[in-house]
Amino acid sequence: MKKIRIGAGSGYAPSKTGEALRLVLEGNLNYICFDQLAELTMSIMSKNQQKDPSRGYLTQHIDGMKQVLPEAHKRGVKIITNGGGVNPEAAADQILKIAADNNIKGLKVAVIKGDNIAGRIDELLEKGWKFTNLETGDDDIGKIKDSILIANAYIGSDSIVEALEAGADVVVAGRCSDSALFVAPMMHEFGWKFEDAYWQRIGAAITIGHTLECADFVTGVASPVWEHVPRPNEIVYPLAEVSEDGTAILEMPSSGGGLLNEWTVKSQLVYEVHDPKNYIMPDGVADMTAVKVEDLGNNRVKLSHMTGKRRPDTLKVIIGYPGGFIAETMNYISAPKALTKARRVEELGWKNLTKYGMKREEVDVQIDYVGLNSILKSIVPMPDEDSINELCLRIAARGKNPLEAGMIAVSFLDMSPVGFTVSVPSKPRSYISLWPTLIPREEVPTSFIMKRLE
Repeated sequence: MKKIRIGAGSGYAPSKTGEALRLVLEGNLNYICFDQLAELTMSIMSKNQQKDPSRGYLTQHIDGMKQVLPEAHKRGVKIITNGGGVNPEAAADQILKIAADNNIKGLKVAVIKGDNIAGRIDELLEKGWKFTNLETGDDDIGKIKDSILIANAYIGSDSIVEALEAGADVVVAGRCSDSALFVAPMMHEFGWKFEDAYWQRIGAAITIGHTLECADFVTGVASPVWEHVPRPNEIVYPLAEVSEDGTAILEMPSSGGGLLNEWTVKSQLVYEVHDPKNYIMPDGVADMTAVKVEDLGNNRVKLSHMTGKRRPDTLKVIIGYPGGFIAETMNYISAPKALTKARRVEELGWKNLTKYGMKREEVDVQIDYVGLNSILKSIVPMPDEDSINELCLRIAARGKNPLEAGMIAVSFLDMSPVGFTVSVPSKPRSYISLWPTLIPREEVPTSFIMKRLE
């Protein structure tokens, strides 16, 4: 039975280039996949491209390719990455430059195109499509249409597969789904198609990809068994040996630290999954409740019995537009009566806003008692006053402009009791608001262009 070995070169940005290189050197890989994107990362790269049109890709990832690419090419390991962000073609050009600097001849670098639909909003509106906001139900995108900064669909593995079939050594994508990076080599190597006969195996591929896409999250980072992770300062990245029948054995290099067992895998399987029975991805729908997780010992775990269903008719799209400005203050309060002082400062801040003509229900402010409720909120009761030595009062305010955001934040600093240290308020910063929506799959045709270094 045919088998391939796929490594996880990253699971977020920035990532540890050294661990990707370790996988290439020790993992006996066929592919290494770099998942780099999130909504925040896309927003940051969009801002970077606004400042410099030649940017918009993840520069730290491309810098990491200076180490990884020569060794991967030497060993015949193909690279698939979404580090292209909002400008994958520029990222591909940088990879070709690295190849030239290392005298790598004949390298084929494919650029995936089609996820950017920002220029097609009017066209789709004319066709009658409503970009209903998945969080608010608002379908009046006209209110933000003229200020849209980015609009990227979460595309699947289709064009990555086509690029691999055309002989690509490196594939650079933008906003494809995380798992699509890993699904693509399985589809290509095993000849699976987006047809009824293969949905079960595609569901398995999505499940395998999901276990790998966050890299060291499955080898000990953010794990429920974190206290038992050996050498936690040296946690390695994982790989999967995938068989043509859709089963896989997860492994990790033995030269570093970390832990790969039944519990690290199970915690990753449900990470960022709202409905484990219907994990909807652009390539298909996986059932996380069906998978059998078998601990083989020695940091090896087998996945089997995965299932899946036909891929959805729509794709998720994230539209970004200017949201205003955020101002923030961090203020440290000590005993005695630290909690009472913090509550007094908050109370007077709200009175100040009223004095300035602002209504409480119309002001966007978040107040956290860091050390008490900033993470768990109301899940746990506030402690007794006498048990608190110190806390941090964080004020974050949003406004239509820098002046408004800054004025709201500093309104909570007028009264500073003894034992209250006022930090310098941060300079108000612009932010991108997100409008999550869906779009018909057929309206997002994807393709690739091949660049080659002769």
